[in-house]
Amino acid sequence: MSSIDRSQSVGGTRTYEVRTYGCQMNVHDSERLSGLLEDAGYVRAPEGADEADVVVFNTCAVRENADNKLYGNLGHLAPKKASRPGMQIAVGGCLAQKDRDTIVKRAPWVDVVFGTHNIGKLPVLLERARVQEEAQVEIAESLEAFPSTLPTRRESAYAAWVSISVGCNNTCTFCIVPALRGKEKDRRPGDILAEIEALVAEGVSEITLLGQNVNAYGSDIGDREAFSKLLRACGKIDGLERVRFTSPHPRDFTDDVIAAMAETPNVMPQLHMPLQSGSDPVLKAMRRSYRQERFLGIIEKVRAAIPHAAISTDIIVGFPGETEEDFEQTLHVVREARFAQAFTFQYSKRPGTPAAEMDGQIPKKVVQERYERLVALQEEISWEENKKQVGRTLELMVAEGEGRKDDTTHRISGRAPDSRLVHFTKPDQEVRPGDVVTVEITYAAPHHLLAEGPVLDVRRTRAGDAWEKRNAAEKAKPVGVMLGLPKIGAPEPLQAVASGCGCD
Repeated sequence: MSSIDRSQSVGGTRTYEVRTYGCQMNVHDSERLSGLLEDAGYVRAPEGADEADVVVFNTCAVRENADNKLYGNLGHLAPKKASRPGMQIAVGGCLAQKDRDTIVKRAPWVDVVFGTHNIGKLPVLLERARVQEEAQVEIAESLEAFPSTLPTRRESAYAAWVSISVGCNNTCTFCIVPALRGKEKDRRPGDILAEIEALVAEGVSEITLLGQNVNAYGSDIGDREAFSKLLRACGKIDGLERVRFTSPHPRDFTDDVIAAMAETPNVMPQLHMPLQSGSDPVLKAMRRSYRQERFLGIIEKVRAAIPHAAISTDIIVGFPGETEEDFEQTLHVVREARFAQAFTFQYSKRPGTPAAEMDGQIPKKVVQERYERLVALQEEISWEENKKQVGRTLELMVAEGEGRKDDTTHRISGRAPDSRLVHFTKPDQEVRPGDVVTVEITYAAPHHLLAEGPVLDVRRTRAGDAWEKRNAAEKAKPVGVMLGLPKIGAPEPLQAVASGCGCD
């Protein structure tokens, strides 16, 4: 079958699939890539069909063995591409920004390589590769257009990411992201609020403000209180029920932000505050601009202002030079902070970072042993903190696709205001993703809660209406146009993916 014939296989339109790796920023970028492709006339391939005419990899350079995973997947596609004239493969994201020409050398069947700064060029590069019959590698060194200006195919009808900045001004020794995403660039507050208002008008009731270092917002526009002002402005948007943000940096977490969180009703009682290490010497080696006392002081202030706040974190175990005493300091902070959840990582070298060249690399066996002790401690604390929720009456926003066993347990799942996952008994009345239910918590596990009694109240919402309308429209489309980006779903801060590319 020729490439022209192949393009007629689904309603005369070429199909696409986007495969996403990494942090929330990559997930949101993939929504942009999907929007760009659909704006150019492509339609999404059926989920699980494994027959897309265009496969796009949105890569991560932070996760361990990211390059091996990419080349393994590219190798799997090579024979398919050889047997299907007209099929195209594109690679973008952080790994593409870093490796550039290396990708085409190692996988010459790739058609397009693009970076983090020029995702808007994807449709043009695909067409150029098709016409010229050769790979197109185009990596911009700086941001060409703020991603918010690009078409977007959002993965949820009721919850949305809203990017407020891109890039990062920090120089953490374990992180390569600033070199790949560039210096921080902030959007104008009016543009952000206009996007949120447009989303709410479409039925969205929850937004997550997104940035590599989200609470540094304002440094690029010369206003140190810009982030707290933005939170308060979100509180004035009628119909916006839930506001979240990820990921902040302790250095920039000021008292005005805590006050804005506490005093703005639709800003949720949830905070992700990356610790990375509890040891002052390790934090210094990491070039983290705070120390243990400062970090615990922030936690204390947040708890005083927002008593029911659920606080989560990121922790790296086995950073070069970490001693047993250093690790004990991390355990001390975990005990003191009592995180609801922690994303824990074993340190591994990232080429291009200062930490990769440091002396004192820790043996894998030692890192593993410390990691297991940390996980065991945090699991115990998470369970104890969740048990405190038993007996509370909570409003849940009904979620889509978060309870993997819901069909067999006859339950539905939702998120509490603090983002805890709650499975609840399916009520007689129909509830849709985006609707709000009131339940009483009856049981706690380390990573979820149960509400086994009857639902106390169901509130049908505009967000539920939007989900229902979108779902009906998707079902009415011909095969090949249905939803299909695997394992992404609605924005669910900090539950599905670790935050901030690991650089916060």
